[in-house]
Amino acid sequence: MLPFANKLDELVKRYNGLERLMAQPEVATDHTRLQELARERASLEGVVSLYTRYQAVEKDLEEAKGLLQDGADSELAELARQEVEKLEERRQAMERELRLSLLPKDPRDERDVIVEVRAGTGGVEAALFAADLYRMYSRYALSLGWEVGLLDSSPSELGGFKEVVFEVRGKDAYSRLKFERGVHRVQRVPVTEASGRIHTSTATVAVLPEADEVEVSIDPDDLRIDIFHAGGHGGQNVNKVATAVRIVHEPTGIVAVCQDERSQMRNRQKAMAVLRARLYEMEMQRQERERTESRRAQVGTGERAEKIRTYNFPQDRVTDHRIGLTLHGLERILAGELDQLLDALSAVEQERLLEEALAS
Repeated sequence: MLPFANKLDELVKRYNGLERLMAQPEVATDHTRLQELARERASLEGVVSLYTRYQAVEKDLEEAKGLLQDGADSELAELARQEVEKLEERRQAMERELRLSLLPKDPRDERDVIVEVRAGTGGVEAALFAADLYRMYSRYALSLGWEVGLLDSSPSELGGFKEVVFEVRGKDAYSRLKFERGVHRVQRVPVTEASGRIHTSTATVAVLPEADEVEVSIDPDDLRIDIFHAGGHGGQNVNKVATAVRIVHEPTGIVAVCQDERSQMRNRQKAMAVLRARLYEMEMQRQERERTESRRAQVGTGERAEKIRTYNFPQDRVTDHRIGLTLHGLERILAGELDQLLDALSAVEQERLLEEALAS
């Protein structure tokens, strides 16, 4: 029996109850009430249908096992054994689906994201590490067919970044990259170190789900907008015309800059998208703090003081401290092969969410 069968039985009971309610004349004539009930029923329909199919598979499996126990002839017994193997595989797959169906859905998971990588402690080496992380995420995104667009950057010596801000557009971008929030640490011999000593440097990563205008209300009177000449990678053509945009949200002091586009209007649009994302994230964090302190246990909370991962070059390993996972093949991971790490983080988060859902 499923360990969470009681929870599924409750959902089936609620689904059937909704159907009876919707059939009542007084509800059928109340358009607003009917729509509310229809939305709730639609949200349960998938899991109820899956559970019904699961129960049918369990019944078929019991019957197939019964044939084996009844001492059927050798030919029939072999067919029954094959059927049992096939049905057990199907049952296990459906159990996994049912577990996932009970997880609360994060409405932000399907959103595009804005990623901010900043050099932390370590000077030039930290800036080089920030550039490594930017390339890692860019390569990972491109391997999935997502789009990557640079919004703003502050280059440093030797090809690093003091800060780099970029957007990632693609299906479920936030659901995958949200686990990257926090402090990343690198241990290696810097290119500037003549004695060969290993240094430790850090970079911080913020992953912000993009927000719609209707979700974040911004009073134009609260904004200070500066136009200036772009610098850095844009080259001479960009520098001839003042196209870069800096937007300051004066009530919070949040600053958003975009200078990657040749068009001032496009830079302004992108800077506003960054500002909305930062204000949205700030509000989400405030709400989460108010709801429960237990959220600190969440995988990938994004606390800036939390060292979430170490990249150790001498030992060719990457360790994620949140789940105690160590993988070898550091260069492969920095080349964008992040699925093994992200899948493990996602699995741990799903287990936690399932425990909470079953306890409620």
